[in-house]
Amino acid sequence: MNVGRAFIALLVSAGLVGTFLGGADFYAHMVVLGILLTIAARLWVSVVARSIRLKRQPDFWRASVGDIFKEQYEIVNTSRLSGGWVELYNEMRLPAAAGSRLLTRLQPREKQTSVGRTWLTRRGGFPVGPTTLTVSDPLGLFRIRRRFNAERTLIVLPMVFPIREFLAPPGFLPGGQVIRRKTGDVTPHAAGVRSYVAGDPMKRIHWPTSARRGQLMVKEFEQDPQAEVWIFLDAQESVQAQKEYETPLMPLESLLFSRKPKLTLPPSTLEYEISAAASLAHYFISQNRAVGLVAQDRAYAMIPPERSQRQETKIMETLAFIDGKGDMSISALCSAHARLMPRGASAILITGTTSVELLVASGDLQLRKLHPIVVLLDAESFDGRGGSSEIMRRLNEQQVQALLLKCGTDLAAGLSNLQASSLSQNVFTWQRPILSHLT
Repeated sequence: MNVGRAFIALLVSAGLVGTFLGGADFYAHMVVLGILLTIAARLWVSVVARSIRLKRQPDFWRASVGDIFKEQYEIVNTSRLSGGWVELYNEMRLPAAAGSRLLTRLQPREKQTSVGRTWLTRRGGFPVGPTTLTVSDPLGLFRIRRRFNAERTLIVLPMVFPIREFLAPPGFLPGGQVIRRKTGDVTPHAAGVRSYVAGDPMKRIHWPTSARRGQLMVKEFEQDPQAEVWIFLDAQESVQAQKEYETPLMPLESLLFSRKPKLTLPPSTLEYEISAAASLAHYFISQNRAVGLVAQDRAYAMIPPERSQRQETKIMETLAFIDGKGDMSISALCSAHARLMPRGASAILITGTTSVELLVASGDLQLRKLHPIVVLLDAESFDGRGGSSEIMRRLNEQQVQALLLKCGTDLAAGLSNLQASSLSQNVFTWQRPILSHLT
């Protein structure tokens, strides 16, 4: 029992006892005073609770793992009464979400602000809220909670590592067979014209045809056969492995001086796969390659290859929400999409499987004149199944470019050095601590 409640209880009890024993008016006044104070406290806290306004203002709505999420809380008391104790509780599902605090003496018409800084250690979508405000009267007799629901969502993208150089997808030389599939990019292969639609760039208008038909007509193009890179991500639940892991807390010096701390990947095959896919997508799109993504998680995801910053954003956002609950193997994914890929395209298979189906998938891609590249996670180093070394040996026999990544691998160094591999010596294992990532 707090001090206020103890005082009211003592006041009323003493008044009742005195009234029963002596009957003096003074004791009756004590009982009435206690009741009036209780009613006044209830009305007080009700008015203040209804009058409080809350605003959360994040610095951004899209970030990457490892960034610091900074937001400002603004609490305004619009009533003419003073708030006793106001507790702010941030219920955001972010690990170690900051921002909760206790406000004392929120004066009438007063605005108080505070800043919360949260270290983003997990990818995904996180509603910015809900937020709970608990208001109490000056005596602490009553507490009223107000809940403010989330209005927008923070999207945390996967960690991206800088790749200096990767195996160049060979493709066909310019002048090869055109892919009969429309694209939003401008390529050397014109496919025809169509009617203008609001939003089409002016540079794609074909003026002679527009003048002849009396309406605006824009040019359409077909895809260039040499630039496609397909990334196949294995999100099958049965092949994932993970070590025990505790979410790290933000170091004190980073909290005090707003310095971005260094972060390593969680010891999970899924997180390594997703970060590798994100890094490769960023690398190839920056090289003006058309990049596509195929994955089957709780939902099926297929992003056709394109070259643009918008394409990178779509891939990153798709990867941010993958949670490794799929039931389709990497072999099945490749079989379903091999017929959609043009001859000479590259298929990067990122997986932690030790099944021989991976060998079947890579062999099928080779028969279709495609170029498979395997990024294999050593599941045993993640406390999973063994057998990755045997799979690597057999991939080597198939003349398939492959890379073995273990738990603790520096993805920036490991993926960058795949360029150095050859068809006779194409198995590399890297075990360096992760030092940095690209923001």
